[in-house]
Amino acid sequence: MTDVEAERVEGLLVDLADGILRVTIARPDRMNALDIDSMRALGDLLEGRARERDVRVVVLAGEGGAFCTGADLIAASSGPGTDPRVVMDTANRVIRAILTLPSPVLARVDGAAAGVGASLALAADLTYAAPSAYFLLAFVNVGLMPDGGSSLLVPAAVGRARAAEMALLGERLGAVDAHAAGLITRVLPPDDLAAHVDAVAATLAAGPRRAIELTKRSLTAATLDRVEEALARETEGQAELLGSADFREGAAAMLARRRPRFGS
Repeated sequence: MTDVEAERVEGLLVDLADGILRVTIARPDRMNALDIDSMRALGDLLEGRARERDVRVVVLAGEGGAFCTGADLIAASSGPGTDPRVVMDTANRVIRAILTLPSPVLARVDGAAAGVGASLALAADLTYAAPSAYFLLAFVNVGLMPDGGSSLLVPAAVGRARAAEMALLGERLGAVDAHAAGLITRVLPPDDLAAHVDAVAATLAAGPRRAIELTKRSLTAATLDRVEEALARETEGQAELLGSADFREGAAAMLARRRPRFGS
């Protein structure tokens, strides 16, 4: 891929210009929910193309009114069964790739960042949002627990009490409150969001590569040094819950737009 090409790969729109690799989740008909193939493609991209020498910054965004609403429950319910541990390993690979990428990662959030979509946004080094954006650990609403590292990413930013409110009650946190709580970098007017993210990306792309890399590494080590433990706990718990009757009921209720009737 050259500086003038753009490519669509498994629900992703990818382009590179001036050292900035822009990765847009392009599944607007599903509010950019990720199925297993698009999650694998995102992991491949972040572990491969994003680490090449001509990439100095990565920008993550969503197409059409949402950032990412998590896992695609319609795809999961209609397709062949996938081992829960494979699902978890695929999601964990993406989060790990964002955190360990030498280049800084920016998230541009417009609309919903829910479930693993919230994890993607919060794993970024700098997260910018429109006032309409919100962050939602929706897992408990379908009988699951937080994953994608969010059981660490959120409390590391906002503290245990606020994280417990988000995770246990499954209530959305609007962008303004998310910024006030220290969860995201900045809230910008909708008309200014893309231009501001582009300007920050350009500043970073023109900056000292090695100094930025070592700074990112140091900040991540200082604040998220137990991320592997968190991912392991989430994998164990979620692998159990993904096979549970409560998850089946929660997913069915969400797809039917009704309240779930949990039994356990």
